[in-house]
Amino acid sequence: MEEWKEYRLGDICKTNKNSYSLNDGWSFVNYLDTGNITENKISEIQFIDLTKEDLPSRAKRKVSTNSIIYSTVRPNQKHFGIIKTQPENFLVSTGFAVLDIDTKIADPDFVYYNLIQNDNTISLHAIAEQTTSAYPAIKPSDIENLSINLPPLLTQQKIAAILSSLDDKIELNNKINTNLEQQAQALFKNWFVDFEPFGGKMPEGWKVGKLSEYCNFQEGYVNPAQTHNEYFDGDVKWLRAVDINESFILNTSRTLTKCGFESARKSAFLFKPGSIAISKSGTVGRLGIISDFMCGNRAVIGIELKDQQNLSYIHQYLKSRQTEFPDMAVGSVQKNLYVSILENLDIIIPSKEVLEKYAKICIPLYDQIKTNCIENNNLCSIRDTLLPKLMNGEIEVGEVII
Repeated sequence: MEEWKEYRLGDICKTNKNSYSLNDGWSFVNYLDTGNITENKISEIQFIDLTKEDLPSRAKRKVSTNSIIYSTVRPNQKHFGIIKTQPENFLVSTGFAVLDIDTKIADPDFVYYNLIQNDNTISLHAIAEQTTSAYPAIKPSDIENLSINLPPLLTQQKIAAILSSLDDKIELNNKINTNLEQQAQALFKNWFVDFEPFGGKMPEGWKVGKLSEYCNFQEGYVNPAQTHNEYFDGDVKWLRAVDINESFILNTSRTLTKCGFESARKSAFLFKPGSIAISKSGTVGRLGIISDFMCGNRAVIGIELKDQQNLSYIHQYLKSRQTEFPDMAVGSVQKNLYVSILENLDIIIPSKEVLEKYAKICIPLYDQIKTNCIENNNLCSIRDTLLPKLMNGEIEVGEVII
């Protein structure tokens, strides 16, 4: 068996080596904050025109190709990634530790996959919870002090290639899903906002109604009539706002046993497949489609369709209003989006025939999105099973067939 050597992570990398200064003379910046990347998936990069607005004080870290970025706040939220491409004038928050790997010793992808193992996440979060700051946080030195076992460089590269191939397929499915969703969005805007097929104005016989005409809403306490055994054979998936992933929700970060479900009944509600979940607090207005029976806490509102055929129409309507939801939230201490607000949203009530035509076009798109989500879920499971075994040498590269 090949020889593996143990290193201190900080001995094979440089941390936070490059920072932005006014001498760079940039007129604009593309900025990534810690909350806008999760498990290497970027949700938003902010464009900042420095001729018109100030640069956020935390926008200072420069990165390079293959830099690993790891949020030093709440490690369990997994705000980390590895930079493969970047826009011009790119900066990341000082809330990240930026690790640049010595490629003579280690493969950056191998180090990244090693770093993101659950054991390391748990260890770093345990350190974070011991701090006296207002929120759980670690220091870059805590990451540097992690131990890493390295096989020969060629073996590192082969292991990283196996794991990367799985992530590449996941990313391809995500891009396909984005394209499919954009098709549904474009059609929704064309038909129900711009009315282009109807001469640019709302057709006769259509009207403006309320969202409650299409949906029932669920929030708050569990319905006493609902029972665990009625829907579940095993554990209960527990849906929190952070689990709403802007697509089909297949899994949740927590499950409850039968006993746990019974004790949680006072703060839970059963959501059924085909319902739409929306976050009412925290990051207000996150949207996802529930794919399985699961229970949600009071930070989640479930929107159940009176006619399941209208799922794509209602989902795209909510997506079209999504940026408005944070401003609709009310509360003096914590802003919340309430059912009473959603129920009274104005919505176009088209003819039944047009809704059926829209559904006929969109249902195959949504079916493909869900199929891709299921495949990604399986690929993630394979990757997460292989990851620790490849990293500790339990499985050798030649034994893996993808």
